[in-house]
Amino acid sequence: MANPVRPSPLDDPDYAQFAWGRYFRLLRWMGLLTLVVIAAAVWYLYSALGLVSIHLYIAAMLGIGFTMMLMAALMGLVFLSSGTGHDEAVDNGLEQHIDHWWK
Repeated sequence: MANPVRPSPLDDPDYAQFAWGRYFRLLRWMGLLTLVVIAAAVWYLYSALGLVSIHLYIAAMLGIGFTMMLMAALMGLVFLSSGTGHDEAVDNGLEQHIDHWWK
């Protein structure tokens, strides 16, 4: 007999709006932090190396910005999925095999 599908808390529109709002608020704060880190890195590069090719500064800004925002987006999705109970709603069918595997 197949297990019934457990509803995800994100199926509720009000709760989903709250959860996604929290996610985007996290991204906005991380965007602000990213700008601060980029400014500090560019200041450090300028003080350590002086005026060198503009391409160094552009590459540093893009590399730091892309890396930090990608990390924030992916970790934010992990927090969203775990914090809302969406992970517990997933039924992968492995529970029925656990006893058999550990004998």
